[in-house]
Amino acid sequence: MANFYTDTPELKHHLEHPLMKRIVELKERSYADKDKFDYAPVDFEDAMDSYDKVLEIVGEICGDIIAPNAEGVDHDGPVCANGRVTYAPGTAANLEACRKAGLMGMAMPRRLGGLNFPITPYIMAADIVSRSDAGFENLWGLQDCAETIYEFGSEEQKQKYIPRVCAGETMSMDLTEPDAGSDLQAVMLKATYSEKDGCWYLNGVKRFITNGDSDIHLVLARSEEGTKDGRGLSMFIYDKRDGGVNVRRIENKMGIKGSPTCELTYKNAKAELCGDRKLGLIKYVMALMNGARLGIAAQSVGISQAAFDEALAYAKDRKQFGKAIIEFPAVFEILSLMKAKLDASRTLLYETSRYVDIYKALDDIAKERKLTPEERQEQKRFAKLADSYTPLAKGMGSEFANQNAYDCIQIHGGSGFMKDYACERIYRDVRITSIYEGTTQLQVVAAIRYVTTGAYLNSIKDYEATEVAPEMKPLQDRLKTMAAKYSACVTQITEAKDQELLDFFARRLVEMASYTIMGHLLTQDASKSPELFGDSAQVFVRWAESEVEKHINFIRKFDKEDLAYYRK
Repeated sequence: MANFYTDTPELKHHLEHPLMKRIVELKERSYADKDKFDYAPVDFEDAMDSYDKVLEIVGEICGDIIAPNAEGVDHDGPVCANGRVTYAPGTAANLEACRKAGLMGMAMPRRLGGLNFPITPYIMAADIVSRSDAGFENLWGLQDCAETIYEFGSEEQKQKYIPRVCAGETMSMDLTEPDAGSDLQAVMLKATYSEKDGCWYLNGVKRFITNGDSDIHLVLARSEEGTKDGRGLSMFIYDKRDGGVNVRRIENKMGIKGSPTCELTYKNAKAELCGDRKLGLIKYVMALMNGARLGIAAQSVGISQAAFDEALAYAKDRKQFGKAIIEFPAVFEILSLMKAKLDASRTLLYETSRYVDIYKALDDIAKERKLTPEERQEQKRFAKLADSYTPLAKGMGSEFANQNAYDCIQIHGGSGFMKDYACERIYRDVRITSIYEGTTQLQVVAAIRYVTTGAYLNSIKDYEATEVAPEMKPLQDRLKTMAAKYSACVTQITEAKDQELLDFFARRLVEMASYTIMGHLLTQDASKSPELFGDSAQVFVRWAESEVEKHINFIRKFDKEDLAYYRK
């Protein structure tokens, strides 16, 4: 029997990070739930054992059910008839297995039917699910939408909807429209309040909606008459039981075919306002998107793992010229870099999730009591870290996943181009990760301000001061040299005081910061678990050095006049 958690010891390494002590302490509120719920932990060790056991269940379901169903789901796909969606048989079986195992609403409080998991073990479950079937992760992972209701909804809405999600009902976030993709300020789905009925009605069209025929929808709609920007948008909850929304069609996609991407028509669909009017985009979608981006980062890491596993197995099995192809330098060089990118993106993912955990837990505590000055300072610090690291985790994680899927095909040669091998499906599935929930280019836009303010450099300085194993010290020194070059490059560009030039170089600057941060995190991992990360740390830092040098040379030799060549 396969288990996608226990067969990947790197996951447990990240679960046992020292910061988990603080995370669990905040999440469990002195273990107050132990007197109300028999499954609540009594202390830190009990909580960690609970996470470990649940992740083992996730790994077993993924290895024995979801992964074996993936090819069939990719072939069958969902179907749309009479305005409703029917999942592929394999998808329905996957959802039923997750429901029976109690794996829905994992991060929700116990009082609302959830497991009260911190973000980190929940994101770890998403990593594992994505490895088994990236398309199914899109359905299972949308339980994260319940976080928006928990954060911004009324107590009545929490009691009404969140227990249903925890029991297994599905969710969707209905944001984009035919003329509003990345530019959500252009959303025009109309929300009208009826004084007579005492409720809101929604009318219009939504497009590219993942799991669009879900049970419970979060909907971004224009509530303020005559407005055309983000200040006129509010967030609504639509319950499928009330009717009024139909699926016009399912998009015929390149990959993640098990996940129905729908075009929806709203015709007098009854809905509830979630939170306050006019804050739909400005506040609620921003929070929702940050959570979704962390989820896509986890999906990317899971796909990277699947790609590496497939490539490694094939390279060991495939023989040419009398020996397994893994023995050829051209092949083992590719595999070593795939593993290094996988480990680098995973360590960045969990560094980010821990930052999110602490600030989210303190946000939640602030609803119950006034934070101490020390707690407010902690909340502010980790909120900033989470905000700065999320675009790196999503942007770099998805790019590395795409590169690993490409290299997985290359290792397979001509066989990789055939549907007989899983790598062909992985290659199609991964492509969307650097596009949806904000393209890589938008992640760069979100990240560049942390380059110019020095926030990333401050984090790098903290890593430079961290003690590492003696055998890792040479790598840490090389990373210090990389950081100095990166810092000089940032100074050169910012001192020019040319916004167009800064925008043009933004991707390169963000990548340099990312590579340096990931290099430090991997070096720290290798200091604690050299058997797991030692090789990856060596390979990644060497590769990162060459990439940083490449970017620096490009920037140094670039004149403002050179922009003319790129505008054509």
